[in-house]
Amino acid sequence: MTNITNTRFNPSDFPKHKMISVNSIELEVFEAGKQNAKKPIVLCHGFPEHAFSWRYQIPALVEAGYHVIVPNQRGYGNSSCPTEVTDYDIQHLTGDLIALLDYYGYENATFMGHDWGANVVWRLAQLYPKRVNKIINLALPYQERGEKPWIEFMEEIFGGDFYFVHFNRKPGVADTILEENTAQFLRNIFRKNITPTVPEPGMLMINLARAEKSKGDPIMSESELAIFISAFNKSGFTGSINWYRNLDRNWHLLAGVNPIIQQDTLMIYGERDIIPKFERLSEFVPNVEVASLDCGHCIQQELPEETNQMILKWLERKNG
Repeated sequence: MTNITNTRFNPSDFPKHKMISVNSIELEVFEAGKQNAKKPIVLCHGFPEHAFSWRYQIPALVEAGYHVIVPNQRGYGNSSCPTEVTDYDIQHLTGDLIALLDYYGYENATFMGHDWGANVVWRLAQLYPKRVNKIINLALPYQERGEKPWIEFMEEIFGGDFYFVHFNRKPGVADTILEENTAQFLRNIFRKNITPTVPEPGMLMINLARAEKSKGDPIMSESELAIFISAFNKSGFTGSINWYRNLDRNWHLLAGVNPIIQQDTLMIYGERDIIPKFERLSEFVPNVEVASLDCGHCIQQELPEETNQMILKWLERKNG
């Protein structure tokens, strides 16, 4: 199997983008394998990422017969960045994906998410179960809706400097710091096995932006990283951070929604990731298959070939 250390991707090989009007905004969408119209799969990136984070999966999925649709979700890249914080709640984020399916004329599709994208896919399956036929999620397991809103709960457990809480309680502070140090922040965070070992670990994002250099080998080349830097120089970070600022709103919006996800699901963890596994995952996702790879958080970029083989073998079995 090939490792990221000796696998490099030529950015010019990435699909060309097009702008699509959906759900009262515009999404920047990259697609490949349009000839494979019977098997759509939508790939949803995380934070602070870009559709380009799926560069290694797109050609493998096309070769396997899939029509691959990869949006930069709202707040990212050249996609719309609405000014209202509530325009980034889970209704809007999932609504964008449903509108994207409608644009292409698909009744349903397989959805694959990483990090925040995985969270959107989990909620998409809850809110629009008939539009999701299978799920593949990386790094972020299903988040149980407990008795207290998520930010309120995290603040009690981790304190006000935990970055989820900080984003909500001190609006604009992190946005400014990340935008003043965009290249440094992205170069630091996209490294293997990043852990919050710097002082004030709850301030992980701000610390990574201010640090001269992080430990760990980079997971992408400078030409690859330049795609992310250019995108965030254009969009800024406020739109993407606004996803976090809707967590408590999402908690309220999901009240009364069936928490059980019935679709066949593949959950892939990185064994070196700081995000813990959810041991009760099968209670909420009864048809889940759990797997893991020896890597950190950015699974599909750290071990692209291994990730592809795991995904394709699972899809082959589930498609019969």
